[in-house]
Amino acid sequence: MARSPAIRCEHRVNAAVTMPGSPPADEIAALGAALRRKWGEAVRIENARVATLGGSNRTVVFDCVDGGGCRRLVSRRQTYYDASSPFLDPEQQFRIMQAVHAAGIPVPRPVLLFEPVDDIGAGYVTEFVDGETMPRLILGDPGFAAARAGLAAQCGTVLAQIHALDTGPFVFLAGRPDSLDPIDAERRRLDVYGEAHPAIELGLRWLERHRPRTPARPMLVHGDFRTGNLMVGADGLRAVLDWECTRLGDGMLDIGWLCMRSWRFGRVDLPVGGFGDRAALYTAYQVAGGAVPDPELVHYWEIAGLVRWACLNVMQGHGHVLGGRRSVVYAAAGRNSALIEYELLMTLAGRYH
Repeated sequence: MARSPAIRCEHRVNAAVTMPGSPPADEIAALGAALRRKWGEAVRIENARVATLGGSNRTVVFDCVDGGGCRRLVSRRQTYYDASSPFLDPEQQFRIMQAVHAAGIPVPRPVLLFEPVDDIGAGYVTEFVDGETMPRLILGDPGFAAARAGLAAQCGTVLAQIHALDTGPFVFLAGRPDSLDPIDAERRRLDVYGEAHPAIELGLRWLERHRPRTPARPMLVHGDFRTGNLMVGADGLRAVLDWECTRLGDGMLDIGWLCMRSWRFGRVDLPVGGFGDRAALYTAYQVAGGAVPDPELVHYWEIAGLVRWACLNVMQGHGHVLGGRRSVVYAAAGRNSALIEYELLMTLAGRYH
């Protein structure tokens, strides 16, 4: 058995990981058994806490301690499975993160993929990355002022690195609906819920009428690259989180998604995530090897992003009311779909940029 490296665990907790309490004893026992399978019988778990943010997965932050030292780790487990879900399963996410980490792109280092023998469900463990994900703090706290100044450029560089990766290891993404036709994928998902959403229908029709040419080379696309999924420290971007929406397609999808009004969190004057301007993002993306971003194409993917985000919120609201997944988070998502529809209409009308 390999021994976990001797590093000191630090118990600084970012605001996005608000810890209400420990996981139940049986969950800690199963997690400990999975880690002992990897590192031997001396392993024990300490300081385990459940993170409250994140609606689709259960996240537990904990210390893994043995005779060789201590490391801070994160367990992320799938909380439900639906064949129509737009999200990748945990094993696919883990494989993507392994390849991305090996390429030197900032992502939490994958440590362990849970197996059936672990009796803990589908999921994986990564190393903990110290930093902040809470948009309110990243965008408003004076302590992040220096980070905000360079964050748009850092995002451009990292996105260019992701889009330049060889897609060969990700062939399993090729047949997914979002890789084949992301607009048709959203229409089919919306149809499942049987709800009337005229604004989303208008957005889908606009997207179908203004389809861009298919990119000559499909790229690896993160799919959810935005404020809230970026781990940020005082020095800037430290890690890109949440790879469950990854697909193959046009890299401008990621840029359009990042520039959506939904991710500005009130800082509507700063179109890149509420912290930067388009020029810094576009220039860094090009300098790092990406294509020159076409503003019209980015606009198209902003519209597509609003449609997609609205559909995801309809899905979560439906799950709360009729899908057996009752939670305040999912209920709020159902309410949020109306706000996103309004932003979609205003963007289509040219009122929002």
